[in-house]
Amino acid sequence: MREEKMMEKGALKKLREERRMWVDNARQSIKAQNQIIKQIKAQIADTAKTVPEIAQATGLPASQVLLYIAGLKKYGLVAEGAKDGDYFKYGEVS
Repeated sequence: MREEKMMEKGALKKLREERRMWVDNARQSIKAQNQIIKQIKAQIADTAKTVPEIAQATGLPASQVLLYIAGLKKYGLVAEGAKDGDYFKYGEVS
């Protein structure tokens, strides 16, 4: 029984080391996404803005900002406001 546990621990350790690269990459991706969300939320914290305005202020492509806004809107973190020309304004949910 004890020998079996030692083999399991060894197998788990080997598996962790094999997958370390993927886990590290996932952590970096999550960290980058959280930074982008933080930038977007900072832009709309005080005043509602359109996607092009947010993109210009953050330096991110408008297509990327639109995807993040859609996700934030889906989960109730951003609200769609009045239309400004061809674009809706987005602001933080209070």
